[in-house]
Amino acid sequence: MPEPGIVSRLQLSGLCFFLQLLTIVLFAAFVRYSPESSSGLCPQQLNCSWREQDSDFQHPRFRDVHLQALLGFGLLVSFLSRYGLGSVTISILVVAFAVQWAVLIQGFLYSFLNGKIYVGAQSMVSADFCTAAVLISAGAVLGRANPVQMLLLTLLGVTLFTLNEYLLLRLMGVSDSGGSLTVHTFGAYFGLTVSWILRRLHADKRKKQQETGHQSDFFAVVGTIYLWIFWPNFTSATTVRGDAEPWVLLNTYFSLASSTLATFVLLPVLHEENTPQMVQIQDAALANAAVMGMAGEMLVTPFGALVAGFLAGLIPPLAFRFLMPTLSSRLKIQDTCGVHNVHGLPGILGSLLGTLLAALATADAYGGRLELVFPLVAQGSRTASDQAFYQLCALPVTLLLAMLGGCFTGEL
Repeated sequence: MPEPGIVSRLQLSGLCFFLQLLTIVLFAAFVRYSPESSSGLCPQQLNCSWREQDSDFQHPRFRDVHLQALLGFGLLVSFLSRYGLGSVTISILVVAFAVQWAVLIQGFLYSFLNGKIYVGAQSMVSADFCTAAVLISAGAVLGRANPVQMLLLTLLGVTLFTLNEYLLLRLMGVSDSGGSLTVHTFGAYFGLTVSWILRRLHADKRKKQQETGHQSDFFAVVGTIYLWIFWPNFTSATTVRGDAEPWVLLNTYFSLASSTLATFVLLPVLHEENTPQMVQIQDAALANAAVMGMAGEMLVTPFGALVAGFLAGLIPPLAFRFLMPTLSSRLKIQDTCGVHNVHGLPGILGSLLGTLLAALATADAYGGRLELVFPLVAQGSRTASDQAFYQLCALPVTLLLAMLGGCFTGEL
């Protein structure tokens, strides 16, 4: 009788072979490079902003987004001493499959014409956004899901992410260019629900899973530096339209700086350590990204960006200190990487901020940008209040789909 370890390796080998063969067949049957004349095929409100021609798309933008997916998000799941290096390997495995599957699923929904999926550089940016959400989900189940389970989580996570994105951006007309809801909130609560379903498994290993080692400092330093350098470009990757991009860059930088200072305000009070750890600064940067994902391209103003960033920086220290023990003891939810604290709660705050800004949007304040940020309002199809209502409704829709999908995935 074969040993369990051999069976597990054979399962991983067989699943990888099957999934890669499946994507090869589907790519051969459906996927084609998009000619310049097909740049207008993508719906106007698609997250990937395919209304811009790929000839106008610059390679550095895709490079920045891809680096964030691999190094910004990938290194976030590497702080545990027992799983540090292995989790980086799993992250690359997730990215390798998620990008291929996302191109297919998003292509069938967004750019399927005459029996073919037309892809370009912007398709890869949208696929990387999807991959980031799956990596967030993986952080919640790290240490309790083996590589085979991670691949299944990726398979269903990508599909559900795309469905949620389609509902929000295409059918509801919600503005969420940086992914407060579609990336951070969905990824966090999808992963947390899977973690809750798996809570009965490996209960005796929880303490070992939460032990950290010296390599965590190195990974945290690298991940934080990449977040500071490339995050503004990540949030602006879907706003390559006219003069809308500078708002995203400036708002993200202002809020990023403010969230970092907020961390230094709370940590000396909540912890006995004299010097804050780099991983705590990393948490503040991620929380800021989740808060500004929806509001980044809106009229936050520099003052508002500083306030939003400061509030975002307060969430992780408070949540790790007071909320996380309650989730673990009462709800039996093990959140290995604290995605609820750095993605889930900040993503909800970002959604509420986006709702408020949508309600205050006027043509006088936005000028020509109104058509870029809220096209339905600019066209007269909706009032600012109507748009705010849809922005608000997008939050429960995302939470419901993430939790139902997480329950289904965890039971598999």
